[in-house]
Amino acid sequence: MTRMANLLQVAQLGSPVLRKKAKAVNDFLDSNTQRLIDDLIATVKEANGVGIAAPQVYESKKIFILASHPNARYPNAPLMKPTAIINPKIISHGREVVKDWEGCLSIPGIRGLIPRFKSISAKYYDRKGKLVKRSFTDFIARIFQHEHDHLEGILFVDRVESNKDLISEKEYLKMMAKRK
Repeated sequence: MTRMANLLQVAQLGSPVLRKKAKAVNDFLDSNTQRLIDDLIATVKEANGVGIAAPQVYESKKIFILASHPNARYPNAPLMKPTAIINPKIISHGREVVKDWEGCLSIPGIRGLIPRFKSISAKYYDRKGKLVKRSFTDFIARIFQHEHDHLEGILFVDRVESNKDLISEKEYLKMMAKRK
């Protein structure tokens, strides 16, 4: 019988767990690790997010979920199956840096214009413990870098170049509606 995934509480800005470096995962196939992955996927889907990291649900472990899909905040986001990324390392990146808008489930109501590498190469383990080497570009590369930052105790607001690059979610949605 399969277990129903639980929706987890999302840590909010100011919670100490968001500022800690997460610990590597060694027990990929352990039932607690697999349960955490299922719960992270359920939680990011319920929140209509495009990614979530374990520290955001009070688990200081090097796991995050990439879950890109088009939505009101990111209408041009590519659709992908939610993917568990364990113990990731960014091994290289392109030269080009692109500024674009980001938000975070742990910082509701705020958007920031954040510089990120347009392309990255990374290695990580999948939920079965298999080593994967893969390159990511554009929006998926942005999500990967954002979630990877969570594992290092870094939040997107730490990466803004100016306070003028922060806006409310309400103003961001107005701006997105005008772009359509």
